[in-house]
Parts: sequence; C-alpha cells; structure tokens
Amino acid sequence: MGSMKTLKVALLGCGNVGAQVARILIDDADVLAARTGARLQLAGIAVRDVAAKRTVELPAELFTTEAEPLVKDADIVIELLGGLEPARTLIRSAIDNGAAVVTGNKALLAADGQDLYARADEAGVELSFEAAVAGAIPLLRPIRESLAGDRITKVMGIVNGTTNYILDQMDSTGAQFADALAAAQELGYAEADPTADVEGHDAAAKGAILAELAFHTAFDLADVQCQGISSISADDIAAAKDSGYVIKLLSIAERLRGLDGREGVAVRVHPTLLPRKHPLAAVHGAFNAVFVEAENAGEMMFYGQGAGGAPTASAVVGDVVSAARRMVGGGPGRTETATVALPAVGLDSVMTSYYIGLDVADQPGVLSQISGIFAEHGVSIEAMRQTIHAEDALDTARDGGQVSAELRIVTHRASEASLAATVEAVRGLEIVNAVTSVLRVEGI
Repeated sequence: MGSMKTLKVALLGCGNVGAQVARILIDDADVLAARTGARLQLAGIAVRDVAAKRTVELPAELFTTEAEPLVKDADIVIELLGGLEPARTLIRSAIDNGAAVVTGNKALLAADGQDLYARADEAGVELSFEAAVAGAIPLLRPIRESLAGDRITKVMGIVNGTTNYILDQMDSTGAQFADALAAAQELGYAEADPTADVEGHDAAAKGAILAELAFHTAFDLADVQCQGISSISADDIAAAKDSGYVIKLLSIAERLRGLDGREGVAVRVHPTLLPRKHPLAAVHGAFNAVFVEAENAGEMMFYGQGAGGAPTASAVVGDVVSAARRMVGGGPGRTETATVALPAVGLDSVMTSYYIGLDVADQPGVLSQISGIFAEHGVSIEAMRQTIHAEDALDTARDGGQVSAELRIVTHRASEASLAATVEAVRGLEIVNAVTSVLRVEGI
C-alpha cells in the first residue's frame, strides 16, 4: 500500500459533520485506500478558531485558520463551512485549481448552484453534494445517475428532520407546537433560532436542488412557494388524525403545464395532509424520506437519517470516495449542468386536493348551503364530515346559546384560485363561525 497514489484532502469546517468526516478519513484510512486505490491524506482542516472544542479529538497540527493555502494544494476539497461566504469563494478557487469538490452546502447550491456546476464542468472537475439533501440517504446520486435515462415527473418528500420530529411529537403526544419545538431543541434537533427549519426555508433550498437535478434545469430559490409549520396547532393535528390523516411538511417538485400551456416546474413547501396508509406518513422522528415518480421506473422511496454528524459524514465521505475512484481511473466525472430551460410555474397552475376545517352553526340547511358554495366555484367535494361535541352542545343549549359543529371537508383536485374564492365565499356565510384550517392534501 506504500506505493499507492496519495490524494491530498482539504477539509473546510469542523462542526459536528466536519469532525466526523475527519474521524472517518483518519480511522478508516486503510479501508478507504482499498476502496479507492489511493491513499486519502487529510492535509489540513481550516476553521475559524483552532482552539474551539471539537466533538471528536483530532490531531492539533491539522488545524489552521488559513483556508486558501490548503485549497490550492489539495486534490479534493471538502467544504462544510455553510453559508454563502467564504464558501463560494473557496469552492471557486478549488475548481480553478483543478480540485474535486465535495460540499453539503444546500444554501449555496440553491443560490449559486448553476454557476458552480458550469465552472466545474468547464474545468473538468467533479462537484458532488450528496450530503446537501436528506443527509445519509443515497438520493442525489440515484437521481443524477441511476434515473438519468428516465423522465422524472415528481419528487415529494420529508427533507427536514426538525419539522418532522416536531409534527410527529404533536401527533403522538398531543403537544402544542411550542412544546414540541422545545423538546426538539433539548435533543439538539432544532437550533436556538429555528426559523430556517420551522418556516420551511431549509426545505425550500433542498427542493430547489432536487428540482434542478430531477428536471435538468435551472431553478431560482425565489420561485419556491414556501409555508412553514409554526401556525399548525394541536387542534389541526387532532382533526387530521381523527379523519385518518397525518400532517407532514413536504417539499414537492413537479413537472407540469402552466396556465399558458407551456411545460414548467413547480416547487412548493408546505404542511400537507397525507393518508395514514401513505408510505411517507410512516416516517417518524427526525428521519427523512423522499418519494420519486418517474415515467418508466414508476414510484420509489428513499428513506433514512436526514441529519446528524455521523450519518451526514457518511454521505460526504461517499462523495470523496467516488471522486477519488474517478481520479485513480483517469477521468473526472461530468457535473450536473442545466440542459433544458423550463419556466417556474406558480401555485395558480397546481391542482391539488384540500382539507378545510369549519366551525359552523348546528342547524338545518348548513351542509346544503356550504356544498352549494363549493359547487358554484367548481370545487368538488370528496368527503364531508360533521362532528358535534356532545358535552359542549348540552352546556351551550342549557345556557340558551347557539350550538356549533365542526365541519371537515376534503375536496377533489382543484386550483389555488378556485379554492381561495370558495373559502372566502364560505367565510362570509352567517352560519360559518370560523374557517379553522385550510391545508393541502396529497396521496389520495
């Protein structure tokens, strides 16, 4: 093994994931050499503070605050700094110097992926990012390579472990959002500032990346329609559960035709009701899962741990091994570049089913009035269920007040505009006390 080719690896960043990557490269050096045909030498680790406490004990001499010299002398650069800068500048420098790049930086890829793909392709080097979406789950490579000969029509999944844990806790324990979030923070699943997760921004960035890979096109992060879970209440969860559904935050990218008849791509992130029999409904805790539909391969699901130091490091090192193998074999892999210009399609072109919760007066004619409004706006009702809480009804009647009922409606597929007009018309009826929830439904 001493005569093996040596490939210098520069690691940028040493947080939870970076520390685990370094550990694997050091502890499994012989195994990785056998698998790649080259010795992977961890040449250095660039960090902001060399004295900071690490989650893994690593040789002190590896650490430096000077990233650029490491990058210029490396065969493979692993970027785990996060954020846009200095990550973008360092990745560009690595590409210009002929190094293969491995990154898990979803924010940067969503913002500047097309530029980086084109630069890597022009330079003839590999840019890999399996860890950027769904952590340890082998997802991006199958989409890029295994399904390259197919036509993917839809990618729908749970790509944020924090929100899945929160919603799962609310579903299993009846907890309110704030309490479930606090539990996630205590376990380390959620940051002190959870905005990027709970408002859907993290899932939106991943959705943009998935859209670019699945549909071979450029997609602007600003065109992702995004709604988080902070407004979801324990009552929403309970009502969904009682109706046979579970609420998940889904990232959905699909190929469809816009109002102008042109084929395009729509990417949306929002809380979604799924039937409990749907495969994604069984994804619990902080796990991720992505459902892919292709014209020839049909439906398939990828499932596993979507976050955490060691699981994500596994995906990073997998990309490093792939890059090293190609270097030893004499040729870099071609990176993903945009091949088709597909416009972004807005929600006004997306047809989906909806769940509407209403608080209504318990009196004759309510159902016919409401169903009539739906019919007037061309929205077909798939199911309608009315519930009266017996104890509350008795107390209200005893006090001489109006008895109310909970009405839950699930529609057939309808446009955003039709549904919005329907809800506004229903809201204006005297018999409707409140519209308690409006959520999209998938999988029916």
